Amino acid sequence: MFSKFSKALLVSFSLLVLAVPSYAQNSAAIDEAIAGAMGAMDAFMLAFNARDPEAWAASLNYPHVRFASGSVTVWESAEEFAQTLAFERLPDSGWDHSHWLTREVSLASPNKVHINTLFQRFNADNEIIGTYQSLYIVTRVNGHWGTQARSSLAP
Repeated sequence: MFSKFSKALLVSFSLLVLAVPSYAQNSAAIDEAIAGAMGAMDAFMLAFNARDPEAWAASLNYPHVRFASGSVTVWESAEEFAQTLAFERLPDSGWDHSHWLTREVSLASPNKVHINTLFQRFNADNEIIGTYQSLYIVTRVNGHWGTQARSSLAP
């Protein structure tokens, strides 16, 4: 017969074996979420650099929130966001394009990923005009991965 210790060991081992498939499924879901979120961020940057407000708006989820320059801005829809004046104001600062330097996941679930970023803005001569930290919260809403909130130290 089994001792109390042996029974406890057997129960613990059985629970561990039963938990492995659940962990593997969860891990696969998290990997899929991170891939979806990174794809959304790639779409965000491509549309931003192309100065395409409709494509940029399509890379987001709504309501979309931005914390920057001491204020909070909320856009309720892609149509509202596409009316942005960013592509009129940013070139006045010397901006021509931007690039991610780092994107590090700090929190992930199957439908939401927090990504700490470091990005740079460049002028037309490809000279750095600014380096900024930010936090992007990317969500899956109705199957669509998009940035839902972002907070940055960029103006």
